[in-house]
Amino acid sequence: MSGPGPAGAADERTVRVDPHLHTVASYDARAMPERLLARASEVGLDAVVVTDHDTVEGARIVADLAPDYGLVGIVGCEVSTADGHLLALGVDEAPEPGRPLPETARTVQADGGVAVVPHPFQRSRHGASAGAIDDVDGIEVYNAHALTNLRNRQAERFASVRAYPAFGGSDAHRTSGIGRAATAVRLAETAVSERAILDGMRAGRTAAIWRRFSRWQFLTKVVENAKRKTLSLL
Repeated sequence: MSGPGPAGAADERTVRVDPHLHTVASYDARAMPERLLARASEVGLDAVVVTDHDTVEGARIVADLAPDYGLVGIVGCEVSTADGHLLALGVDEAPEPGRPLPETARTVQADGGVAVVPHPFQRSRHGASAGAIDDVDGIEVYNAHALTNLRNRQAERFASVRAYPAFGGSDAHRTSGIGRAATAVRLAETAVSERAILDGMRAGRTAAIWRRFSRWQFLTKVVENAKRKTLSLL
């Protein structure tokens, strides 16, 4: 099952971007930069955004290596705001964590980035509540790590009612999950570049596309995260 990509004019181009990826720079991820890029190329992505937790170090490495794999690499970060997680796409530095989500979003935008709310309403995964979401550029209406898809449907309804652009992201912490969800971005030009992709996102020329994670893959990630939290308390 997949969402449709947006239609474009003859002088436009639609690209597939996974805007929610993690490398080993995230405490809960295993993907090495080179393997991430190789897998992204294998599954037919045009661009990737690495969004490690509160750091851009892994994202910088991936962005530097991306052209060697025929991809556009964009630096990003998954920010731990006071109200839940926020994807900061196209930033040079990791935004300061712990601030209100709308304030953080405005900072991202002022720095030339795109602010997208990932896995909203999933409180166990630090998803923002409806009341906390404001001044953002889009909503992740399909997160591939959702187990029942209930929250994805809720996110899709919320984005539709509030007229927020829709994004899809794999939220992959292993290379096997890369590309299971992505965002189709319609560019205003035929050349594919970071600027063109971010402009398309900012203008709302996006659509979510996806393939479901298996229940086993989801539960494996939950168990691994629980083990890491337990070990950190010892």
